[in-house]
Amino acid sequence: MSGRSHPAYWAFVVHRASGLALAAFVPLHLYVLSLALEQTATLDRFLAWSTAPWVKLAETVLVVALAAHLAGGLRLLAVEFLPWREGQTALIALAGAVAVAAGLFFLLNAL
Repeated sequence: MSGRSHPAYWAFVVHRASGLALAAFVPLHLYVLSLALEQTATLDRFLAWSTAPWVKLAETVLVVALAAHLAGGLRLLAVEFLPWREGQTALIALAGAVAVAAGLFFLLNAL
């Protein structure tokens, strides 16, 4: 396997995309935290809105993105600092499984 069909390429794409998604989420998160300090009525309306099912689904996607970015980063650290092994595809699959499991645990807790 080589090029764009290699699992390492897709691990790179997922890691980069999840990082960009998390970077886009941070300003929104900080804004909502500022509401808690200054505008409690607006925060209460936002929290009521956030109980919608599609918001819970979006939160689950966010948790999966966070877990994918964390697992992908740990995989990259292993590639960088540990001896090269032929089982890199297994590490990629493990990173993906950890991300999906984190999302499922979050979703089960949110229901």
